[in-house]
Amino acid sequence: MTRSPELDALDAYFLSMPPSAALGLRADSFDGQSLRLHAPLAANVNDKACAFGGSIAGVMTLAGWGLIMLKLKRAGIAAEVYVADSQIRYLAPLYDDLRARAHLPDDGAWATTVNCYRHHGRARIALDASMHDGTDAVVATLHARYAILPMTKAAARA
Repeated sequence: MTRSPELDALDAYFLSMPPSAALGLRADSFDGQSLRLHAPLAANVNDKACAFGGSIAGVMTLAGWGLIMLKLKRAGIAAEVYVADSQIRYLAPLYDDLRARAHLPDDGAWATTVNCYRHHGRARIALDASMHDGTDAVVATLHARYAILPMTKAAARA
C-alpha cells in the first residue's frame, strides 16, 4: 500500500516536534473525515508495563490536531491549530501499541468552521478521538475543542 504525500508530510512534522518524536508517532491513514495514528508501546510504557496515560492523552490530542491540519491544507488554509480544552476518559489499561483515531462530527461542523475562519480569521471546532487496543476495543476517549488561528510570522518562516 502506497502512503500519501500528506501522511508523509504529517509524519515529518511530528518528527520535528521533540515530544511527538519521543512518542514514536506515525500517521497510519487519513480518509478525509478521520485520521489514525500509531505509536509503539515500547516508547510509551509505564511502570506497570502498560501504556503511560500521558502518552495516550498526547496521541489522541495529536490525532485531533493532525486531522484538523490535514483538513485545513486540503481547504487551502494556512493557519495554526491549538488545543483549547479537552476531556479524557481512561476505560482500561492498554498493553498494546497505541492506536488512536480522531474523527470529525458528521453534522456539517467542518463547513461551518471553514466558513467562520474565512469570515472572521479564527474558528473553533470540537471533535472526538479514541484509543484502541490490539483487538480494536476502545480503551480511552477524548473530546476536545481546537482553536484555529492565523499563522504567526515565526510559524510562516518555519
